[in-house]
Amino acid sequence: MKGSWYPRLVVGRGHESLVSSSGAVLLREAVRLSGLDAVLSDALAPWRSDRALHDPAKVLVDEAMVLALGGDCMADLAVLRAQPGVFGTVASDATASRVLSALAAGGDEALSAIRDARVRARDRVWSQRRPLGSSLSGQVIVDVDATVVTAHSEKESAAPTYKRTFGFHPMCALVDHGEHGTGEPLVLTLRAGHASAMGAADHIAVLDAALAQLPATDRAQVLVRTDTGGCSKAFLHHITDAGLQYSIGFGVSDPIRAAIATIPVQAWRAALNGDGEARDGAQVAELTAWMPTTTRDHLTGLNVWPVGMRIIARRERPHPGAQLRLTDEDGWHITCFATNTRGPGWTLPMLEVRHRQRARAEDRIRSLKDTGMRNLPFHGFAHNQLWLEIVSLAAELIAWTQTLGFHEHSPVRRWAPKKLRLRLFSVAGRIVHTGRRRRLHLPRDWPYLDLLDTAWTTLQTA
Repeated sequence: MKGSWYPRLVVGRGHESLVSSSGAVLLREAVRLSGLDAVLSDALAPWRSDRALHDPAKVLVDEAMVLALGGDCMADLAVLRAQPGVFGTVASDATASRVLSALAAGGDEALSAIRDARVRARDRVWSQRRPLGSSLSGQVIVDVDATVVTAHSEKESAAPTYKRTFGFHPMCALVDHGEHGTGEPLVLTLRAGHASAMGAADHIAVLDAALAQLPATDRAQVLVRTDTGGCSKAFLHHITDAGLQYSIGFGVSDPIRAAIATIPVQAWRAALNGDGEARDGAQVAELTAWMPTTTRDHLTGLNVWPVGMRIIARRERPHPGAQLRLTDEDGWHITCFATNTRGPGWTLPMLEVRHRQRARAEDRIRSLKDTGMRNLPFHGFAHNQLWLEIVSLAAELIAWTQTLGFHEHSPVRRWAPKKLRLRLFSVAGRIVHTGRRRRLHLPRDWPYLDLLDTAWTTLQTA
């Protein structure tokens, strides 16, 4: 019998000044550079009593730090509390719970204060290094999408969802950083489980809140992207009246099928992959000229669909084994979207690629669920909405660390939170006292030490 694969160890309690998750010093620097500590402390000053030892802002940032490191509940603050040399004084579980209860009782006022601090911090980060990739017209792409969060007990407003589960149906607005980055949340709005995925009022409210989260100079050049859940006349009119652009999934209805059957064969053009190469077996065509003329609503005086709306269809041969749909025509899988984008440079294939990249929002939502959104821990609805604000803070700290610590083409800018935790944040270190200074020494053989050094140096000199 062969020996063990691993070297023999004796585990005991030592007295070394060791720090677990020492890569979190990068997150700590992102807090400093964004000014989040100062602006959030000012915003939450009304909720800090005169005799309080812990700043409510520090409590929220500490909890966001825990979520960024992979925690998923309030009790995980113990990880930070055990390492005051890196994270400072951390509130007890009871104190943190009281702070969250006080803020939850503050309702919309407290929520607005937190969001105001977030937009001020975001403005400072974007002014130092704009995280958006290069795109035509410098567009800021905001993806709006709903998701399901399961509840395992009868929490306030938890209800059956359209996916036949039980829980909540929050709506998310996220800004896309492009092909060389990830993204960051703008708004996470908690909704009851039975809330509609197609509610125009909810889409409008979330979009308005998302625009308020953007730096003022970027609010006029926004492209709004959603799936077919956002394809309502009221929502499209709201976007159009705001002077913004949109790329919205459009259901394959009878008029669409009639238009596809009518357009000439030469109207179809080869679709593109994300790298600009022709996509085998996929084509795009504009259906606008073959769609029925819009009529005027006599009650509102508005066209049923906004003026300038274009309908673009995409057809593709299903891959082997794919499940066919009722909307498929002659063996083609058909999807459509509506847009009001016009102008030089925006060919039909490019517009279709831009819309298809909406799938990045699914990656962002999955990352949010890996950063504390998978299970909402409280019974009260206001408490869980506040928890979503902490999730937003955690995701923003991760995104800002990537933005400020690495150059645009660094692969780290595209890493998901799971990869960042495993490769950068989880590294252990040793605190060494030399004179009046404290140094954090990292293991010399850590394979990602160069990335940590690069990020630390960049953040220190920013």
